[in-house]
Amino acid sequence: MDEQTTSASAATLSPTKRALLALKTLQAKLDALEQARHEPIAIVGMSCRLPGGADTPQALWSHLLRQKDAIAPIPKDRWPNDAFYHPDPSAPGKVITQAGGFVPHLYDFDAAFFRISPREALTLDPQQRLALELGWEALENSAIAPDTISAQSGQSVGVFLGISSIDHWQQVLSQSPEALDAYLATGNTHSVAAGRLSYLLGVTGPSMAVDTACSSALVAVHLACQSLRNQECALALAGGVNRIITPAASISFSKARMLSADGRCRTFDQAASGFGRAEGGGMVALKRLSDAQAAGDRIHAVILGSAVNHNGRTNGLTAPSRTAQQAVIRQAIATSQIAATDVSYIETHGTGTALGDPIEVGALSDVFREAFRQDSASTQSKNPIILGAVKTNIGHTEAASGIAGLIKAVLATQHRQIPANLHLKTPNPEIAWDQLPFQLPAQTLDWSPTHNPLTAGVSAFGFNGSNAHLILQAAPEPSVSAEATETPQLLPLSAQTPAALKQLAARYAQHLSAHPNVNLADLCYTASIGRSHFTHRLAILTSTPADLRQILIDIIAGRPHPRCLQSEAPEQLADISGEDAQWQTALRYVQGEPINWQAYYQQNTATAGQVRPHRIVDLPLYPFQRQYYGPDLAQP
Repeated sequence: MDEQTTSASAATLSPTKRALLALKTLQAKLDALEQARHEPIAIVGMSCRLPGGADTPQALWSHLLRQKDAIAPIPKDRWPNDAFYHPDPSAPGKVITQAGGFVPHLYDFDAAFFRISPREALTLDPQQRLALELGWEALENSAIAPDTISAQSGQSVGVFLGISSIDHWQQVLSQSPEALDAYLATGNTHSVAAGRLSYLLGVTGPSMAVDTACSSALVAVHLACQSLRNQECALALAGGVNRIITPAASISFSKARMLSADGRCRTFDQAASGFGRAEGGGMVALKRLSDAQAAGDRIHAVILGSAVNHNGRTNGLTAPSRTAQQAVIRQAIATSQIAATDVSYIETHGTGTALGDPIEVGALSDVFREAFRQDSASTQSKNPIILGAVKTNIGHTEAASGIAGLIKAVLATQHRQIPANLHLKTPNPEIAWDQLPFQLPAQTLDWSPTHNPLTAGVSAFGFNGSNAHLILQAAPEPSVSAEATETPQLLPLSAQTPAALKQLAARYAQHLSAHPNVNLADLCYTASIGRSHFTHRLAILTSTPADLRQILIDIIAGRPHPRCLQSEAPEQLADISGEDAQWQTALRYVQGEPINWQAYYQQNTATAGQVRPHRIVDLPLYPFQRQYYGPDLAQP
């Protein structure tokens, strides 16, 4: 019943009944506002670029299960180890470690893809470059075509980016004044790092850089969730980036006795003596849960609530606060409208410092030991809470550390496993582990099925005193996909250059080799509706994954195939007027016509008589054609 009809009906009621109706209407509005304030936020896409070659969430998960240690010698394109290393932290101008977690090819970038001139790319902070790639890949992972979300689409999209390092800015400013150009400010200012991604996508929602030091990325996610609940945007990209380029910060951290001598984080271990620096980044695409479900999005996990606070005045500016940490965790749990005993895994901040580890465990014990005590009357046995630490695998990625922990926690909910913490030999004896409801995973653990749905907390604490905590829950059960059939399916692939298209085809062939039983209809659906479509195109009509893989192999080898049309081979585009509608669509596609893929699949859905015949699946990402844009001295 609409408002006008309700008003007309109310006019015929007695004053008492009208008052009761008004109260009921007001209560309904208040309930709706309260529900919106606490609506869960769906993670519909993820991307990452982390040490050890973890260029996708799937690669990160593989590394975690294999207990891969991603710490390696400092690359030669950063600074010469021999010139700056000294084991004595008091040695002037020296760094006490020769290792860390690094992402290679610092200055390589596909400037043309992001419509950036070569001259501007030379001045562009590698952190901005990384943010552009991660934003694009998070959308692709969401099956949201990046070119469909501009302001003209009618939806508001926000960008929230954690970023803190000023290494490149310092490096550029060290040049002579004559070498500085018009791109200095836009290429290195943190605010532009977020704004550039919004500009690329043509979106007009909130766009902001967040610097709360090591909690930056998780605070950015918190702000994105708040923005979504406040209806400021319908889709948000949130995450963080970090690049280590000069030795300046490492020298400072060495002097402050913060760094680990071998570059590794020995979180919660007796040998914990400092953190190992690392770089990288990650991003998530977020929607309100109701919107994601209505759109048929793939939901990786659900954020129930989050909170941020500050230490206030402690015994030192950079000293962590047990009181503030426990307060932010309690607030996040309360906002999530769950009980503390529902949480069964915490992805900790876990830097591996002698001061920080006991304080963090102490704050967690203040929250969860009390919750266990209050729950002791329950007849159900309560398993200990598992404390994870991704920093033991990849190092401390600083401004990006919160998003690394979040992505790990999401993957854990999906696989119902919690990977081992590395470098854990003797639990820190300063912590009374036998009196606490916690477990440290020395090996990969099955996440107990008694916890349903699986619920985790993620922490991030900045050395500026800013703390963040987030409560994550496993995704609702996905809809059932259509049964695999051998009916012909149309796969469209495209790229900005012929070389990129060939490389993309090779990635699909490799993907099919690794996933031979993928639902072909789901694969083609995701590639159609979930990717931007560029000038150089091919379209394949096929019935099985094995057949598709063989066609791709032929195309990569330069052998034309009768079931593949290519924009690069106009002689193949013969008159196919007698062919069916799929071939007609394929022909229009490779000739450059825009295809309304949603309408195409809606028609197929109606023909098949199914409500939702396709699901979003993982697909290869766009193959950026990176070139070197950096100092000549760093070029190999």
